[in-house]
Amino acid sequence: MSSQDKKIQGSVLPIPDRPHCPTFLKIALVCALALTLSGCISTKDAPSQARTEVGTVPDVIAIDVLLELDQTMIGNANAANARLRGNFPAGYELDATHTSHITVLQRFVRAKDLDAVNAAVAKVLATERPAELVLKAKGYEYAMFGGNAATAYIVERTPELMHLHQRVIDAVTPFAVSNGTATAFFGTDTINQETIAWVETYIPKSSGENWLPHVTVGVANEDFVKRMKEDPFEAFTFKASGVATYQLGNYGVAAKKLWESGK
Repeated sequence: MSSQDKKIQGSVLPIPDRPHCPTFLKIALVCALALTLSGCISTKDAPSQARTEVGTVPDVIAIDVLLELDQTMIGNANAANARLRGNFPAGYELDATHTSHITVLQRFVRAKDLDAVNAAVAKVLATERPAELVLKAKGYEYAMFGGNAATAYIVERTPELMHLHQRVIDAVTPFAVSNGTATAFFGTDTINQETIAWVETYIPKSSGENWLPHVTVGVANEDFVKRMKEDPFEAFTFKASGVATYQLGNYGVAAKKLWESGK
């Protein structure tokens, strides 16, 4: 067994000797889902850093290079989201601002380098061809945040998907910068320090051996999500419809599309 499934880099938490076990998933999902979903529930008590007004062009941008997904996943995600909202109406609906996707990489880059970043990603896509990958949703997993169960489809980590992830990291790394601030993010919401720190430390804390591809589908009460997990799950395959670069908003939301492959 590879050592990549036995540890979380920089962590002292024990990881059971089994890849993608529930303990491992919850450790990863607490980080990945809590940021994305906490802003959908309540942000009034979030520690503030600064505000970034819509339309401003900061010197540094917080970006998310992500896989856009086909109608098979979108349909399944919408159905799962509807089930969750039936239990927890205060949860959010998947829409243009909460679109189904798989994050491949998040980094800070200089605004003046954005075209070069996108060109570097496009060069990767010329050989990797992510739209040809067959992706597989294996089941549900969740992490508790604010008393609610943040829920996602777990996507199988294949060698091909991991190779794409690493190629994108390598392509963007020459343009990555450190010490980004709230002005790197999109939106009028107050950008909290946790969001900034998440992007700052995405490499290495959430990448490589620690990358957990998933598709977030919503929030509900824990007992309800537990029952969803216990129900028979028919794994399904789906594909990426494209690759895009988004500017991140508060809580790591993919807020504004900046570029799309082939467009």
